[in-house]
Amino acid sequence: MLVGVGGLALGIAAALVLSALRDDIVFFRSPTEIASGVVAEGAQIRLGGMVEEGSITRSSDGLRIAFRVTDGSQSLPVFYHGILPDLFREGQGVVAEGQLRNGAFEAATVLAKHDENYMPREVQAALEEGGYQSPGQ
Repeated sequence: MLVGVGGLALGIAAALVLSALRDDIVFFRSPTEIASGVVAEGAQIRLGGMVEEGSITRSSDGLRIAFRVTDGSQSLPVFYHGILPDLFREGQGVVAEGQLRNGAFEAATVLAKHDENYMPREVQAALEEGGYQSPGQ
C-alpha cells in the first residue's frame, strides 16, 4: 500500500512539473515553416537561418534593426531593438527568439553564429532542406 501511494505521489509530481514546463518550452522554426502557417500569431518561438544579404537596415540611433532571415526557400522579416552580437552580419547564421506579429518576427533575443559549422542541428537541417547555398559557394 505504501509503495502504491508513493508511486501515485511521484506520478502526480511528474505531471505537475511537465505541465509547468510546457508553458516555458520554445520551439525552433524555419522561415519555410512559419510561411506555411504552422506557427500561431504571438506564439513564443525560435527562428533560425541565415541573415539575407543586403537586408540589414538600422534606425538613426542604431538600436532598432530590421533584417531578413532565410533558409534558402523562404525569408522572413525580423525586427529587433537592442545591441546585436559582434558576430552578427549578412550571410551568417542567426537564431532569434521572439514572436510572430503581423507577418513579421519581433525578436527579443538574437544569437549570431560564426558559420554553418557551429549551428544547432535544427537550423542546419532547415538550411539543407531549403537548399540554402552560402554566398561564398
